[in-house]
Amino acid sequence: MKFASLGSGSEGNALLVASSRSSTIIMVDCGFGVREVERRLHRLSLAPAAISAIFVTHEHSDHVGGVFKLARRFGIPVWLSQGTFQAVRQDTDGVDVRYCRDSDQVAIGDLNLCPYTVPHDAREPLQCVIDDGERRLGILTDARHATPHMIAILAACDALFLEFNHDLRMLDESSYPSFLKRRIAGDHGHLSNTASAAILAALDKQRLRIVVAAHLSRSNNTPGLALEAMRSVIMDDAVNLQLACQDKGFDWLDVGVC
Repeated sequence: MKFASLGSGSEGNALLVASSRSSTIIMVDCGFGVREVERRLHRLSLAPAAISAIFVTHEHSDHVGGVFKLARRFGIPVWLSQGTFQAVRQDTDGVDVRYCRDSDQVAIGDLNLCPYTVPHDAREPLQCVIDDGERRLGILTDARHATPHMIAILAACDALFLEFNHDLRMLDESSYPSFLKRRIAGDHGHLSNTASAAILAALDKQRLRIVVAAHLSRSNNTPGLALEAMRSVIMDDAVNLQLACQDKGFDWLDVGVC
């Protein structure tokens, strides 16, 4: 199993997870327009028709903005929660919509997707763990703090795609209006470097070989600060620490290979 990002941040998100045994490819979120998705997929030598399914985490535009146009044009099924569907139903005509909920096991080709609930300011937000029966990739963005359920679901992953959205000091000193600062740092906002490092510290990391810092704020974080936060917990050189950027995401990484 391998994974790659088309871009990660407040301007658009899309993650690809591909089986190494078949042609199955799951796209997690799509916050880019169809033409931009095609351009970014071309960098990975892929076309939209290669996507087996799209899993939507929640209804915010940087995650769902391009989902239904892409799905409608290329006949791609879309998995999402009932709550998310209620928030976006006006955009779903002509799309093969399928529902999932916390702790469901969804088989897509030879990949298994397990959604789980997270604290975020959306109708029924879900994140997920994807496995191929041997390796596990944990995906967590757009949450504000850890819950015991999240820690249990993300235990013993071989790779993590984990939000490091903001540095607390940079956010506090930024030019953002007060209401936006409160939203980001509130109980249903985004994970800070400090909060994400605490999640890493709490997880069972025996199998962990890759951690990718995702959804970094352009204004309220830096790659250096995100890496510093990861390294405060991950001191094993056998673990590959990477960053997902807004403009290019990152190229394919093999799950379980450092």
